[in-house]
This record gives sequence, structure tokens and C-alpha cells, in this order.
Amino acid sequence: MSAHAPSQVELSGKALLKVTISTLLLALTALLLFVLPAEFDRDPTGIGELLGIKGMAGYSVGALSKQPQTYVEDLREFELAPFESVEYKYRLEAGQSMVFAWQAQTLDGELTEVVYDLHSEEEGTDPEDSVSFDLGRSKQGQGNFVAPFPGIHGWYWENRGTQLVIVQLKSSGFYPYGKVYSAAGEVKIPFAAERAPN
Repeated sequence: MSAHAPSQVELSGKALLKVTISTLLLALTALLLFVLPAEFDRDPTGIGELLGIKGMAGYSVGALSKQPQTYVEDLREFELAPFESVEYKYRLEAGQSMVFAWQAQTLDGELTEVVYDLHSEEEGTDPEDSVSFDLGRSKQGQGNFVAPFPGIHGWYWENRGTQLVIVQLKSSGFYPYGKVYSAAGEVKIPFAAERAPN
């Protein structure tokens, strides 16, 4: 019996070594093919991209976005006679955000409905090719807007009623200037020194 014991121990040691090496090779393969591409957006073999898992765990929007512009808070009021309109937009780079709240009211302070269109014009394109994100009729609106591309982004408001309406807008963000488009023409409103983005 004792003659067979060393042989069994020797075979078990060899088997254990083979299993350990196989396990390490499988773990390394899984790390290279799946974990690095999916969790760390590193794809040394190119398989992660082929499988559609490259960058899978990353955020599609960064949690932190440092800005080269000065932080701005803006408060505007626009008086609109019946069937008069105005546009007011901000210059934003792609990924920059703006928090806003607007409301329309009559002179006696009663909220009233206006036609509105929150839209963007991409830098270097025809203004007729603007993209609308929210349009309709409302007495007020609020939210957070993230610019999908560099350009000017803002609102068109039109008074379709029979009374004078005041549209009040409050916003904050990292925009260097705003622009008013009305029957009187285009007016640029600078907020802070303009600096080129990094």
C-alpha cells in the first residue's frame, strides 16, 4: 500500500498544477477579452469592440464637466404685444448645460399661454436647419438643457392672445453671451469675457 501512496500524491500534484495553470490562463483570457474592454474601455485584442461590449460600463455623460467660461445667472423680461414674437438664445459648447425656468403672464400677473419652441442652431449651419427639442403652447417651462453641439440654443416665444404678455426667463450656466432676435433686429448681450474652450 505504501508503495502506491507517493505515486498518487505525485499525480495529484501534477494535476493540481495543470488545473492552476489552466485556471490562470482562462482568467487572463477573460480579463483581456471581456473585463478590460467592458469595464475599463481598454481593448488590446479588438474582440470587445466586435462583441459590442467595449466601454459598456462607462458613463455616456461625464459626471464632472469643468468649464472654461465664467458661471452666469441671467434674468430677462420680454414684453410681447398681441401676435408679437421674440427669440432669445445662448452660446453653448457641446456638452455644456443650462438650468432654466420661464413663465408668461399678463400685466395683472395672471399666467397666460404662449407659443414656444426650445431649439438649437449648430455652428456653421443654416439657421433654417435648427433642431427643436420642445415646442407647443404653455404658460411656463423649466428644466436643464445640455447642448448636443456647439452653437446657439434657446427659445422662440409668440403671444397669440389679445393682451400684452411679459415673458420672464431665469437661467444659469457657463455661456459667454446671449442673443435677442426681434422685430428691432439682432442684439448680442455679452456676460463675461469670451475664452476659447480647452
